[in-house]
Amino acid sequence: MSCAVLRQRSTTRLHVALRPRASYLSPSSCNSRRYIFSFLRKPKPAPKKSDPVPVLTQDDLFHPFSKSPFPMLQARGEAIKRIAPCPVCTTSHEQGIPHEHREPQNVDFECPDCGWPTHCSEEHWKQDEEHQKYCLRLREANEDEHDLRSGRRMVEFELPGPQGYEEAISFANWDVFWYTRGFMSMDTERSRRHASKLLTYPITIGSALHQWSPLMLSNQRLTPEGSRSLAAIRSTLHVPLGAPETAEAQVGKPQVRIFILGARAESSLPVHVWEQLCLLFPAAQLHIFFIGPQVSLPRGETPKSPAQVQHSHSNAAPSSSTSSPSPTDSPSTEIAIPAKVPPEEVHQNKVAELQNRKEYLPNVFKPPPPVPIDRQKYTRNSISRYGVPSYTTPYTKELTVTGLQTNYLDVHHLFSESLDPYSDAFFFFSPGFGFPSENSFAEDGVTPLPQIASPTEWGSILPLLLESKCPIFVTGFSPADVERDVRSLSEAPDVAGQFEWVVMPGPNTFSSEKWEISDFDPRVMIKANWGIWAIRGRSKDIQERSMLDGLLPWRQ
Repeated sequence: MSCAVLRQRSTTRLHVALRPRASYLSPSSCNSRRYIFSFLRKPKPAPKKSDPVPVLTQDDLFHPFSKSPFPMLQARGEAIKRIAPCPVCTTSHEQGIPHEHREPQNVDFECPDCGWPTHCSEEHWKQDEEHQKYCLRLREANEDEHDLRSGRRMVEFELPGPQGYEEAISFANWDVFWYTRGFMSMDTERSRRHASKLLTYPITIGSALHQWSPLMLSNQRLTPEGSRSLAAIRSTLHVPLGAPETAEAQVGKPQVRIFILGARAESSLPVHVWEQLCLLFPAAQLHIFFIGPQVSLPRGETPKSPAQVQHSHSNAAPSSSTSSPSPTDSPSTEIAIPAKVPPEEVHQNKVAELQNRKEYLPNVFKPPPPVPIDRQKYTRNSISRYGVPSYTTPYTKELTVTGLQTNYLDVHHLFSESLDPYSDAFFFFSPGFGFPSENSFAEDGVTPLPQIASPTEWGSILPLLLESKCPIFVTGFSPADVERDVRSLSEAPDVAGQFEWVVMPGPNTFSSEKWEISDFDPRVMIKANWGIWAIRGRSKDIQERSMLDGLLPWRQ
C-alpha cells in the first residue's frame, strides 16, 4: 500500500516538473533569438511602392480637345474657338477674294489629325494646303498636354542631387548635360521636351555664367569685352584653378545676386527646380530676385500695402510699457510653417488638381498671372523690407529666393548703391523690347513706340541697368523675336550708343524643345528661350596724360 502511494506521488511530481510554466514575457519576446553573427544577415528589403495607375496610357494620348478627358483642355479648346480666326477666311479677305462672309469667321472645326480647332468648317480645312506643314507639331503638342495630365510617373522630373566630387559638367547640349549631371535617362523625345521645358530657365542662366559656358570666344559668341565682364562675376562663382569647388570655398565671398526682371511663369517654378542652378556652383551662394507685376506669391499670401502693415503693427502694440509683449509682436509671426505632408501625397494631390482644373485663361498678348506657389518651411513676408508685396524663402544656405510683385523702377533705389559687376547679373526672359507699346506713342500720336523706348515700360529701366556695368542677358522665343529686340536698341534714346556687346545674338543651347501653341492663332508656335544675347554699359578707358604732352610736337 505504501509503495503504491509513493509511486503515485512520484508520478505526480514528474508531471508537475514536465508541465510548462506560465511565461511573464511578451509573446514576441518568446520568439526572439539573438545570434552571434546576426550582423551578417541581410535585412529584408522594404516592399516597393507601386507606381500610380495612369489615367491615359502612352498609346492613348491623342484626343481632340472637345473630347478630352480633362476639363481644362476642353476649356482651352472653347477659348481658341472664341478668339482664333480661320486662316482660309483671313487669307481670302486680305487678298480681296470674294467670300460668303464679310468678316473672317472664328475656328470651329477640329482637325482629325491634330485635334486642335484650326478652321471654321471642314470645307476650309480641306482647302488649306498649308495646314499639313504644321499639323504634326500640333499633334505633338496635343499629346504632350495629355501626357502631363495622364498621371504616370514622370521620371524626367526626378532631379539629381549635388554633383559628385571631381565630376565635371558639360554644357555642350541637353543630352551631354543630362548625362554628366546624373539625370534619369531620357528615353523618348517626349521626355526630352518635358525636361527641357522645366529646366530651360535655370540652366540658361547657369550655362551663361558658368566658366565652361558654350558661349565662348572660339565660336564668336562671346566678345572680348564680354570676356572681361564675365570674368569678374565668374571669379565670385568659382574658385581659382586647381582648388576644389566645395562649400568651404564660400567663406569670405559675397552673395551672387541674379535679378530676373519682368518675371512671369519662371517665378512659379518650384524652388527645388531653381536649386539645380545652385548645384552648378557649389562654391557660391546665390540669391535670386523675381521682380515684376506678374510674379507669383506664395499660396495663401494676401498682398498688403505698407500702410496696412504699419496699421496692423500699431494695433498689436501693447497699451502700456509695463505689459508683457504678446506673441504677435515677435518676428516669428512672419514665418508660416505648413504641416508636414508626405511627398507622395503632395504629388498625387497636384496631379489630381491638374486633371480636374476647369478654368483656363487664354494667353492673348498679356499672359495671365501664374498660379500661386507653395509656401516652403521658412517662407516669410518681406513687405516690411521692400515696401511692396513680396516674400523671401531661404531654401538652403546656398540658395535664397525673393519675389517682388512690382515694377523694377519702384525698387531700384534699394539696390542701386550695391550693384556690383563682380556679384550681380540681370536676366530678361522674352521681355518684348521691340513690341509696340500700348501706352506710349510717337510725336504723331498714332505710331506706337517700342517698349524699350516707352517711359512707362522698359525705357526708363534699361539706362539704369547700363550705369551699373553689370551684364544684362536677354532671351527671345524665336529668331524674329531676337531680331526685333536687337533692332529696337537703336531706337531707344538713352540706350543707343551707350552699351557694348557681351554675347552676340544667336541660338540658345538650352532652349526649350517643346512647342508652345498660341491661343489666338494655332499657326503661331514658339520655343521658350530660343535665342540669347547680352550687353552691358559702355566702359570708358581712362588715359593718363604726361607732362611732356604739350612740349613734344608729336604728342600734341
